[in-house]
Amino acid sequence: MRATLDTNPMTTNHRLRIFWIIPPILIGILALAFLKDNKTAPVKVEAEPPARLVRTVLAQRVDLRPMAEGYGVVQPARVWTAVAQVSGRVVEMHPRLRNGEILLAGALLFRLDPVDYELALAQLQAESAELKVQEQNTQDLLAIEQRNLTLAQREAQRLQDLAKQGTSSQSQADEAERSVLASRASVQTLKNTLALLPSQRAVLAAKLAQAKRDLDNTQVKAPFNLRIASLNMEIDQYITKGQKLFAGDDVDRAEVIAQIPISPLRHLFLGHTAPNLTSLSSSLAEYADIQPVIEMDMGGHVAEWQAEFVRFTDNIDDKTRTMGAVVAIDKPFDKIIPGRRPPLSKGMFVKVRLLGRIQPDQLVVPRNAIRDGKIMLINPASRLSIRPIEVLYHQNDLSVIASGLEPGQSVVASDLVPAITGMRLRGQHDEKLQQQLMHSAGITP
Repeated sequence: MRATLDTNPMTTNHRLRIFWIIPPILIGILALAFLKDNKTAPVKVEAEPPARLVRTVLAQRVDLRPMAEGYGVVQPARVWTAVAQVSGRVVEMHPRLRNGEILLAGALLFRLDPVDYELALAQLQAESAELKVQEQNTQDLLAIEQRNLTLAQREAQRLQDLAKQGTSSQSQADEAERSVLASRASVQTLKNTLALLPSQRAVLAAKLAQAKRDLDNTQVKAPFNLRIASLNMEIDQYITKGQKLFAGDDVDRAEVIAQIPISPLRHLFLGHTAPNLTSLSSSLAEYADIQPVIEMDMGGHVAEWQAEFVRFTDNIDDKTRTMGAVVAIDKPFDKIIPGRRPPLSKGMFVKVRLLGRIQPDQLVVPRNAIRDGKIMLINPASRLSIRPIEVLYHQNDLSVIASGLEPGQSVVASDLVPAITGMRLRGQHDEKLQQQLMHSAGITP
């Protein structure tokens, strides 16, 4: 058989196209193999997280003024209660005797009808005059009776001598003796009467004094400058002895009993020598240099009064575990500043700050910068350092550091979550917080 040759031009072109495609593919494979054999290993680059921005303050040594705070209610230092000491009808009242009015010392507050007491006093005065006349008459009678006794004794002696001589009867002598005894009895009676007169005079003098006192008590005057409260009387009202009429609050001196926690009070006495207990009660304020300040929040403004430390109360409140500190201010109504400082009146709720003697060279930091006994710092490499510290005590929003921190170190005041030792930080000094720290330490610009 004879083979046939395919001379179709389309088939021949298709074969030629396949040969043209194969060389580029081979070239690409060779290029990939070359690149694979000559490529370099990738370099591992560790990306460090950016530094975190935190607020910082400087740990500083300052002259710290310890302080204890508490709250209490203003009350008058003295409260006088008007109690009727005699009975009677009210015939006169001060025109301003009303609740809330302020009356000066010595002002006549009210007067009761004095007629009954004037009559009683006049009667006793008459009895006193009568007693004086009685005493004079008794003394005159005594002189007469003593003279009569002398004569009776002479007559009895004469008759006794005559009876012995037989010129007179014994019965006459006995009768003369009876006359002597009668005269002696009269003399003794008059002497007894005179002896009782001093005691009668003393009793009468006491009754006179009581009558004068009752008469004086029919009018009542203000014992000191006072403000009237709880008035319970009217004109023409009949009041009885012992009846409470009204109260008078002292306006010259106000007191506040502030309940203060025990722990802050302890800070006021740190660094002091042991006190002399015999004089502690009278010089405690001087011993600890306690200077109280009374404050009242008026909404956008705080009114202040410089006060005087008086004493501590005698017990500790078993519920709040606080001790009462009594502070006082003299002439509170003289310290009024219109619009800024009102009159310190009864019932006002105020805050009391007890400032102690300055404690020099104390290292202070913000209180919220301490967490679980540790503090966060920015070291010179701008890294976080966490250090344990020992706190001496806390005062409001600051803490006094005993050890573990050096002055001038940058303390982190922001909350870091998480806080990892060595993490990068970028500190921004918080000037406002620094000033607040100084203010809490008792340092004012």
